[in-house]
Amino acid sequence: MVIEEQNKSVPLYSISSAARMLNISVHTLRMYEREGLILPFKKDTHHRLYSEHDIERLKCIRKSIKEKKFTIPAIKTMYSFIPCWDIKKCSKDERDMCPAFLKSEGPCWSYHHSENSCSDKDCRNCNIYTDFNNCEKIREKIKEYTTK
Repeated sequence: MVIEEQNKSVPLYSISSAARMLNISVHTLRMYEREGLILPFKKDTHHRLYSEHDIERLKCIRKSIKEKKFTIPAIKTMYSFIPCWDIKKCSKDERDMCPAFLKSEGPCWSYHHSENSCSDKDCRNCNIYTDFNNCEKIREKIKEYTTK
């Protein structure tokens, strides 16, 4: 099972292939990236590549927009509710320096991290980004924290 999960994180699909798979435009994928909803892998040539996990995240985003009628700001807010500071066990001092904790305007991976435990990390490889790539996992984590 671990090998299968690792394979799902390998960036394979070009932006045009990902757009075709999702039946959306390349422009839409770039907009989702600008909005901080997705972090595609970028080659040295700046070409974007998407993994199976990225495709799963994009399906969640599309479902939220099309079926639930969520706006992009609503999706960003949903992602901001993932309590990264608690999952990563950040200290109070780290939380006090963390824009994701202080602002809650978008997912933690959309902020520039400096002077905290995430400053030297690649958000694309962070468990907060990788573990919450589908709607159900996000819902379950939020539900877990609201019923504590």
